[in-house]
Amino acid sequence: MRRPRKHAKKGTPQKYDPTFKGPIYNRGCTDVICCVALFIAIVGYVAVGIIAWTHGDPRKVIYPTDSRGQFCGQKGTPNENKPFLFYFNILKCASPLVLLEFQCPTTQICVEKCPSRYLTYLQASDNSKDLDYYKNFCVPDFDQSKARKSKTEVLRDGDCPADLTPSKPLARRCLPAVETHKGIITVGNETTFEDGWGQKRNVSELVEGAKKANVVLEARQLAMRVFEDYTVSWYWILIGLVIAMALSLIFIILLRFLAGIMIWIMIVMVILVLGYGIFHCYMEYARLRGEAGSDVSIVDLGFQTDFRVYLHLRQTWLAFMIILCVLELIIILLLIFLRKRILIAIALIKEASRAVGYVMTSLLYPLFTFFLLCLCIAYWASTAVFLSTSNEAVYKVFNNTAPCSAVGQTCNPETFQTSNVTKLCPDARCQFAFYGGETGYHRALLGLQIYNVFMFFWLANFALALGQVTLAGAFASYYWAINKPDDLPAFPLFSSFGRALRYHTGSLAFGSLLLAIVQVIRVILEYLDQRLKAAENRFAKFLMTCLKCCFWCLEKFLKFLNRNAYIMIAIYGTNFCTSAKNAFFLLMRNIIRVAVLDKVTDFLFLLGKLLVVGSVGILAFFFFTHRIKIVQDTAPPLNYYWIPILTVIIGSYLIAHGFFSVYGMCVDTLFLCFCEDLERNDGSPERPYFMSPELRDILLKGNAEAGKSEPQEE
Repeated sequence: MRRPRKHAKKGTPQKYDPTFKGPIYNRGCTDVICCVALFIAIVGYVAVGIIAWTHGDPRKVIYPTDSRGQFCGQKGTPNENKPFLFYFNILKCASPLVLLEFQCPTTQICVEKCPSRYLTYLQASDNSKDLDYYKNFCVPDFDQSKARKSKTEVLRDGDCPADLTPSKPLARRCLPAVETHKGIITVGNETTFEDGWGQKRNVSELVEGAKKANVVLEARQLAMRVFEDYTVSWYWILIGLVIAMALSLIFIILLRFLAGIMIWIMIVMVILVLGYGIFHCYMEYARLRGEAGSDVSIVDLGFQTDFRVYLHLRQTWLAFMIILCVLELIIILLLIFLRKRILIAIALIKEASRAVGYVMTSLLYPLFTFFLLCLCIAYWASTAVFLSTSNEAVYKVFNNTAPCSAVGQTCNPETFQTSNVTKLCPDARCQFAFYGGETGYHRALLGLQIYNVFMFFWLANFALALGQVTLAGAFASYYWAINKPDDLPAFPLFSSFGRALRYHTGSLAFGSLLLAIVQVIRVILEYLDQRLKAAENRFAKFLMTCLKCCFWCLEKFLKFLNRNAYIMIAIYGTNFCTSAKNAFFLLMRNIIRVAVLDKVTDFLFLLGKLLVVGSVGILAFFFFTHRIKIVQDTAPPLNYYWIPILTVIIGSYLIAHGFFSVYGMCVDTLFLCFCEDLERNDGSPERPYFMSPELRDILLKGNAEAGKSEPQEE
């Protein structure tokens, strides 16, 4: 028989009592070793950032580089007014060397404008006006009269290109202006061109060279267009995110006072939306009856890049209608069979609403977590960019004529003319190849990048864990207060935040470390999977798929275990392993409630998130596609209208998830406290329940209906 517990007066710290399972104020530091390890890792991470910022140069990503390793268009340099990179012989870009070293084996210079017409050096040298125009595409400071070189010597020494072709800038590179007329490829309205050596060449060779030159630029071109869309639409994206924040906040406030009504409104809206979808699919299916080509099957049509083609098939709408009917039927059956559990979930959400109402500052805490995550992302991204651009310019020997044994060797452009290579290979050139290095620092760059990714995951998970423990501690103090809200601390959220940092930094570091290790392994597996896609080894692919599946499941399990372990840490102040063990076995002893009640609340919160995201997403779609007549001229012109729409949708989901995560953490904390309360107390005067009367009435009633042998209420 347990001895009764004497309740402490308001404001008096409660000493540890075996019969009392509530927040413990006399705590000690937990998992100190992990706390020290985190501190050392952060110091090392700062050192990596300093090293990267010392050696890195982000200009290598932004600006193209000529054969001398100079940036095109960089302010404060001789090439400030020359933003475009020009290739002397674009045909050389069709060489396999481009795929190996990402560099064309031809001279490259920075120019003000790309050439706009066909012209050879032999033709230009006979006309002073054409020669002046041609000099814009020769090496800097070239002057034939001063050099006293013949035409062939100029071409032999690579001072000027043999010919010019009409070009257009693409990702700041001058590439042939390819056009198609009735299936015929032309460049500057010509199908052939003179290569400057007296030979006629087909423009298809230019196209092939341009394709190889563009192999590394396609991703950058896409990124630049996306960046342009962001520069003209960021203001409207922010407005969309503010609207999402306002809708989430209004929804949370309404949930605070009208929890039951709001939940049933969400359920009814989902049923109505699915019902309208079924009706719309049937109407489209009936409308297409008898139209030419509408009876073609999807299999016969095959894959089409224009997905609008499928909307003209009756089979498409029939498939949509069947899928929506199945979803509608499943949801209705779940509502019928889980109606009592939904009532219990609503009661739990109502209790969570009361807890949030007494700890209103908890609604703003996701902003602090978001700020910490932004810091982690910004530091990781900047460090990654500086690390990737901290290589040095590497110059290699190139030769276009006779075979040369020195081709591919590294060289120094300052001493190249006096080296033995020029004697062995008179036509060889020392040209910029790529950014790299052979020092110990450059060999360690891969390891530093992996460490950068690992620390990003560790710190990001730590920030999330800190938020979970802080919210859990605040809501647990509400649950374990006998006289609500009189027994609550003056500032429950700040008190919980202080306890988490002061006593449990090591436990948070331990849990986030485990999760970070699994996430890094998953990233490595994804990288290896991309490398193995071209392989024909079926066993390796099968093994890789199994490993990816196993680590995905492990990550999900760790997130579930960590979340409940953090709640136990917030309540009892035990270390991570003890808290994880206690939380796991407590949940296993209440597996039916976990599988039904807890997941029902998650489903209800998901409906709330989708309601916010869907509303803002539809508004963004109509705005950025110029379908709102009132503001039709206000929407900015875009390369890809789906870029800002997708950004608004993802951002809205993150914002809604941030607000609803407060309720989710509150429900999980109250649910775990409820399970612990049932096991430790029986509702008698000696051991009263800590749950509120409203929660006790419906949860114990639902517990009895589930077949659990719970003590009867007085």
